Amino acid sequence: MNYIWSKHSLLKFIHASIEQVVGADRFLVSDLCAGTGAVARMYKELGHPTMTNDLQYYSYVLLQHYLANSEVLMFSGLESLLDWLAERVPEDRAEMVCLYLDQLSGMQWFVYQHYCMGGTQWGEFHRQYFSDTNGARCDAIRMQIQERYNEKMITDGEYFFLLASLIESIDKVANTASVYGAYLKQLKKSAQKDMVLTPALLSLSRQPHQVYQQDINELIQHTSHEVVYLDPPYNHRQYSGNYHVLETIARYDDPVLRGKTGMRDCSDQKSKYCSRVHVLEEFHNLMQNIDAQYVFLSYNDEGLMSLDDIRDIMSMRGEYGVFEQSYQRYKADKTENRNHKKDRTVEYLHRVKVEDRS
Repeated sequence: MNYIWSKHSLLKFIHASIEQVVGADRFLVSDLCAGTGAVARMYKELGHPTMTNDLQYYSYVLLQHYLANSEVLMFSGLESLLDWLAERVPEDRAEMVCLYLDQLSGMQWFVYQHYCMGGTQWGEFHRQYFSDTNGARCDAIRMQIQERYNEKMITDGEYFFLLASLIESIDKVANTASVYGAYLKQLKKSAQKDMVLTPALLSLSRQPHQVYQQDINELIQHTSHEVVYLDPPYNHRQYSGNYHVLETIARYDDPVLRGKTGMRDCSDQKSKYCSRVHVLEEFHNLMQNIDAQYVFLSYNDEGLMSLDDIRDIMSMRGEYGVFEQSYQRYKADKTENRNHKKDRTVEYLHRVKVEDRS
């Protein structure tokens, strides 16, 4: 899934840097602005327990699957509907359920009606986030998932697995330039392809994995941590606006949409870390109140907070240091008229060993 400032390409740098400070022993990793959970997923694979958090619901769905789901999904509740399912070995059941959903006929419901040309062509705004075929198929699959969940035919873990699979699959055929702040006037080649409901990967684990959906500054008021990894927004662009379509597909709550882009009301999901006025106070409060042994902060050289600001705030809690890594700029930043003059940016991994842990 294309995601702004995803740390997938920096995982080796992050892991090596944290290990240099903390060591190689097993510890609880708290990824508290997790997004798609790339860092936490890496540590789950390495055998660590994790805690993840993000304010966006679509992110919470992904984290509930990729982190909290740690056992084979049996889908036993669907055996009465899909009589052939009982004959399948446990490891194949999730894939077979996805194949069943993938064969459903399309339905012209919310996604089709509001995000596709066929559903919006007679309205004030003509939107084309997806092809008509893919929008209708997304509706059919999303409705079927919700119906089976409401009927208690699938468990929480199975529900989040299916939603994660749908979110990632529909994103692959989105008619956008990586994010959902706008759609393209003509269907690009990848958007013309039929969506395939591809099963989200499942990582087995015996460690505990907790998932939250809260404002990070509120979450830390009632949680304690060992190693905290922070990757807050760097600039004024809100994730809620960039991924509002995926948020609606995840919630499927029939929201009132506004304007040409069909934006939902995201006022309760706006981060103060995207505000030049509030970011320093927000980060200062976070660092002053967090209960952790180590805190690591990913932040690049073009963020709203300066390197000096970050050093001064983090140093208040203990021994401070920083690692740095140059890397290729995120694609969307180069294609959406951002007027950037350079192709690469520098990622800083700030660190502090907390000395006055409360």
